[in-house]
Amino acid sequence: MGRVKLTDTVFRDAHQSLLATRMRTRDMLPIAEKMDQVGFFSLETWGGATFDTCIRYLNEDPWERLRALKKAMPNTPMQMLLRGQNLVGYRHYADDVVDKFVEKAAINGVDIFRIFDAVNDIRNMERSIKAAQKMEKHIQGGISYTISPVHSNELFAQFAVRLAELGCDSICIKDMAGLITPKNAHDLIRAVKKEVSLPINLHTHCTSGMAQMSYFYACQAGVDILDTAMSPLSGGSSQPATESLVASLQGTPYDTGLDLELLTEIKRYFEKIMEVYAPVFNPISARLDTNVLVYQVPGGMLSNLVSQLVEQKALDKYEEVLVEIPKVRKDLGYPPLVTPTSQIVGTQAVLNVITGDRYKMVPKEVKDYVKGLYGKSPAMIDPKVRLKVLCDEEPITVRPADLLAPEYENARKAVDALKLAKQEEDYLTYALYPQVALKFLQGAAVEEQLVKKSPAATVSAPINAEPMALNVEIDGESYLVKVAPAGMTIEEAKPKAPKDGVTVPMQGVIIRYKIKKGDRVAEGDVVAVLEAMKMEQNILANKSGTVKEIYINAGTTVTPGDVLMTIE
Repeated sequence: MGRVKLTDTVFRDAHQSLLATRMRTRDMLPIAEKMDQVGFFSLETWGGATFDTCIRYLNEDPWERLRALKKAMPNTPMQMLLRGQNLVGYRHYADDVVDKFVEKAAINGVDIFRIFDAVNDIRNMERSIKAAQKMEKHIQGGISYTISPVHSNELFAQFAVRLAELGCDSICIKDMAGLITPKNAHDLIRAVKKEVSLPINLHTHCTSGMAQMSYFYACQAGVDILDTAMSPLSGGSSQPATESLVASLQGTPYDTGLDLELLTEIKRYFEKIMEVYAPVFNPISARLDTNVLVYQVPGGMLSNLVSQLVEQKALDKYEEVLVEIPKVRKDLGYPPLVTPTSQIVGTQAVLNVITGDRYKMVPKEVKDYVKGLYGKSPAMIDPKVRLKVLCDEEPITVRPADLLAPEYENARKAVDALKLAKQEEDYLTYALYPQVALKFLQGAAVEEQLVKKSPAATVSAPINAEPMALNVEIDGESYLVKVAPAGMTIEEAKPKAPKDGVTVPMQGVIIRYKIKKGDRVAEGDVVAVLEAMKMEQNILANKSGTVKEIYINAGTTVTPGDVLMTIE
């Protein structure tokens, strides 16, 4: 036992938890030099949702952010969160993309790769671990911590042994929901220490209110590294405050030895930053929420859930959905609730409640999970649910990525055909998020204005006669606003569509059509794909016949009841 080291998450998980991952690089760089002087074990700066948010909302290149931060903080190891075979996305990518991504991340500045898998299927972690080893980087193997009838400290300790055998340099107990009790933190760290001699990092969130006490018990059990966040971005669904922990461990055997005065100076900077980001700060995510002890819903998932229900005009169903989540989780074999399984379980629970018929609507991702394409579920999936979701399809038993054909060269060809690549990393950005990347690389991303005095957003979008749908937030309430060209009403601008056409069941974006005008379709065929709540929903033909007309372009935001097409 001895000094405890700290990993500060203010540049990644802290603002992902409290500010919907909206902190810009330009607000990180002015304080970077001071952060570099503190003497942290590492700074978590990349991965998780930062990649997606940079290109989807901030019109920033995530690779450029990584390079800029590395240049500004050369003395502190730069850490990223990597979702195993999912990398920084919501699905599995082919091995060639995994290899290339890890290589480029390492070259651009990542020193420590925290690699985890949502269902703790080690097969989903092997490729990225090998890729990081090849780049001679520090690999922190992550254990997704959760509580269920099938999870135990012994099981987690054995998982740590397997991670050590794969060549990990340290182990992270990743408690994304803030569920770990002081006793469990103590007992689990002891159990892991008994089996492996690697440094152990504990990562948790303050959602349940137990984090600081669990950290102290972890210190007594011999924890080596703790995750904290600078105080203005700490607490609630974020991590415990860095300064508070440094002060509380002073004079104990676990003293961090960090300079409280320097930290206080840094804190003042982030206090000002929080004023700038007030418009995207969600007070719900900053509160203690002991509901997590019953429903096990992590903070990030909770705020996502609220926005999903607001979007679907079903916020009154919030409590119902909270009750449904543990039921769906049990049906699906008790997956830990972390990206992407948190979205999979949460979205299915929302659909079960909104439709009033459990598993009537099943997103592609839920079907893929039940089929085994995300890995082996911790417990057996309920046979009735499996039958309802898969019908007569058989689940897979191989490593999911073994079924994926190489993807990188196709991404390269697609980007080159449009002459959009300025750097090799652009091919990876496209491989991970094809549609969002195209908009980003074409410079058509929406520029979000977060500065308090200038809330107006500039929108780069093709001008057409059709109404445009925008989500607008006022005083914390989200509203769907439709905009039509001057001189036209919304109804006049809408393409005229008959009432008996194929309609959409919920709000989302039409991401692609599976048919074109003039095609023959049978009732129940998939005709279009709707992206709603980060999931893909199939839109089915309402009758057999020929597609007479398509009324809404791909890429358009739609609302429940909008008519997509007519079939004759």
